[in-house]
Amino acid sequence: MKEGGHITLTLPPGSAASVDERGRKSLRRAWNQLPRCQRNLIILGITGFCVTVLLCLSGDQLLAASLKDADTKAEVAPYQMPLPNPHHHPGVVKDVPKDTAAASVSVDKKAPQAEALSDKFNELVAYGEANSAENVVRLPETVAAQGLPQAIAMAVALPPPDNNKEQDNGGIDILNNVEEPVAQDPTDPLSEGDQLEQAIKNPLTLGGVSFKQHLKKIKPLLAKGQHFHGATNERQSAVVAAFKHSWAGYKKYAWGHDNLKPISQYSHEWFGLGLTIIDSLDTMYIMGLDDEFKEARDWVEHSLRFDTKRDVNLFEVTIRVLGGLLSAYHLSGDTMFLSKAAELGNRLLPAFQSPSNIPYSDVNLGDLSAHSPKWSPDSSTSEVTTIQLEFRDLSRSTNISIYEQVAQKVNEKVHDLEKNHGLVPIFINANTGTFRNYATISLGARGDSYYEYLLKQWIQTGRKDNDNLILDYMQAVDGVLTQLMRRTPREHWVYIGELINGKDFKPKMDHLTCYLPGTLILGHQNGMPDSHLILARDLLDTCYQTYKMNPTNLAAEISYFALTEKDDQDIYVKPNDAHNLLRPEFVESLYYFYSLTGNRTYQDMGWTIFQAFETHAKVNAGYTSMGNVKNAQSTRLRDLMESFWMSETLKYFYLLFSDDRKEIDLEQWVFNSEGHPLPVYPLKT
Repeated sequence: MKEGGHITLTLPPGSAASVDERGRKSLRRAWNQLPRCQRNLIILGITGFCVTVLLCLSGDQLLAASLKDADTKAEVAPYQMPLPNPHHHPGVVKDVPKDTAAASVSVDKKAPQAEALSDKFNELVAYGEANSAENVVRLPETVAAQGLPQAIAMAVALPPPDNNKEQDNGGIDILNNVEEPVAQDPTDPLSEGDQLEQAIKNPLTLGGVSFKQHLKKIKPLLAKGQHFHGATNERQSAVVAAFKHSWAGYKKYAWGHDNLKPISQYSHEWFGLGLTIIDSLDTMYIMGLDDEFKEARDWVEHSLRFDTKRDVNLFEVTIRVLGGLLSAYHLSGDTMFLSKAAELGNRLLPAFQSPSNIPYSDVNLGDLSAHSPKWSPDSSTSEVTTIQLEFRDLSRSTNISIYEQVAQKVNEKVHDLEKNHGLVPIFINANTGTFRNYATISLGARGDSYYEYLLKQWIQTGRKDNDNLILDYMQAVDGVLTQLMRRTPREHWVYIGELINGKDFKPKMDHLTCYLPGTLILGHQNGMPDSHLILARDLLDTCYQTYKMNPTNLAAEISYFALTEKDDQDIYVKPNDAHNLLRPEFVESLYYFYSLTGNRTYQDMGWTIFQAFETHAKVNAGYTSMGNVKNAQSTRLRDLMESFWMSETLKYFYLLFSDDRKEIDLEQWVFNSEGHPLPVYPLKT
């Protein structure tokens, strides 16, 4: 013992480690002796303390890390609107006005990382506002990917505590918005399949939001109304009078129904979609019939419904209704038509859910289902390849890509199929994606508009060099020249025949084929070779002859041609084919020839035909199809006025007789197969 009362102990080596070990064993025994519930409470308390410490860390550091990662992974929007067409989008600039931007993020001005976030969303405003969540901004997925628990990842998005009151002004309260629909992150676009499912399941939305919200976001890109001066000469005025007579009969006896039966003065229903009203919209607008256009517009807004459980034909509804609504939108600038078109487009999308990407022919707009035609497992080739102009325009007009994507897949599929010198059989199977073996090859019914839309799609998309569309078109015209074109033996009329079973030539030509001269001269105007122009002129003369050869000056539905000099006539019509349905194809070709050449001879040819319709087709309540054009005293009126009479035939007559052959400028507009003008878009770069 030393002074101070302290005792000094000397421990042997290793004795300190023995004390620590005995202490740990004592603590372990004490822990094990505690009841299980007490041990669980202690563990929970420690875990809660750790989480609290993490939540109290400065949010700025975590936010900066997430922003840095988001910047490195930001992508462009899933679909970029091409440059606006100056013909109907005047004054549109590239930059979106600030007042149309998506919900801005209120941040502390001293936080550069937060400013970068705001800038990033402003850059993506053209599509980034797509599923508005009322000022909800999704966190970059990289935050969760870094291994942080979900609760911490949500905490990153919260503003700092109330020590910075400025951030409460206009800030984003994520917790109070969790029940709102979450906006689609433009850096994480939906897959094509997800877009398709979203559009089908929610047909009253665009990009996951209401039509009104979506159109508000793309307001700077919307079409501006066009101005037309109305009839300027007697011939145009006569066409307007014919239209008003047709419209008056339809309005009185068939209003809201598809077609008019002008003799029995009753309606005829096909799809229950008011086809005549929608098909006539752009014709009335071009003619300057403001009162008629307004009453039709009001019916579309308040009475047109697409949710009826009824099968419709994809092709017919696309060219007539979707095309008619889109054309009315582009000409008038009225977005109501675009909203209706978008809903219809969504309801037609189930047709594209086939195994082969070739769409089914029939769609139930109410059930949102689709199937092959009931009469055959195959679809008509022209039908599945004559929807692309309309679906592409719907995408370009709404800035929603899915419509163009599904239609383009049809192009790609058909392009890859084997053809006969560029010519296609008239039937294709939606399940297998292949042409029917030994099917007829024809430029008439079930084949015609495939060739028309190859050229018109190429024009619509900006005339890209070496595009498959124009290459397929040129190859097909070569096939027409070598496989289908013939001349009659005596008078040398040029005509386009058919290949039965894909190989046996038949000297038969539908009136539908008389669209081809117009398509050929349109192609020549856009750089196709002179051989196309020569064929166009020769075929136009033959088509005119099919009118002039009959005492009514009206053409039959089908004409036959002599193969040898033993035949009595170079051109003849069989009794069962002598009907006339008020078809537009030849008048359409006359319009193209006049518009592109300025030669008024084509106007005179058209006037002869118009007067023939006035003489033989006009009845008290409208105009009617006929059963026999070979007998002027007994035409056997058939009591039906098809909607294309007002959509196409009268429209093309009106434009053909215009003093301004560029009243519809074919450099800026392309007509769909139902005569509805749609804008030409600049080439994508």
